[in-house]
Amino acid sequence: MHAAVVFGALAAVAALGYVALPRWRGILRWPMLLVALVGVGSIVAAYYSGNSFFSSRPPEIRANPQVLSHQHLARQLFWITLGFGVVALAAAWLSRRTGVTRVVLDVLLAAAAVVVLVWVVRTGDAGARAVWG
Repeated sequence: MHAAVVFGALAAVAALGYVALPRWRGILRWPMLLVALVGVGSIVAAYYSGNSFFSSRPPEIRANPQVLSHQHLARQLFWITLGFGVVALAAAWLSRRTGVTRVVLDVLLAAAAVVVLVWVVRTGDAGARAVWG
């Protein structure tokens, strides 16, 4: 397990807590944003280092279907996570907004967090299967 799995999942859970506990938003805003940014950074770093590692492997490993599955999911997770980071930043920046803006931000943040969590698990599982069989 590496930082992308740990911090990606923590970022998603922190964002879900931020949405689910509106009375605590004042306290949770900065920790949620910090963990979200660390999660995004960890996943971006894992994506680029994984691509570099993949390029240095022999052709038979690069053709392995399990490795290709992990790479495919990682590419999706990269973009999903960038979107999540933008939404988390907007939610923190506009934390005092009410009405439609607040509802839209809450729905987007919760949806993005769930998708990040699912893709972190899927990508991590595919990576573990590629390494351990």
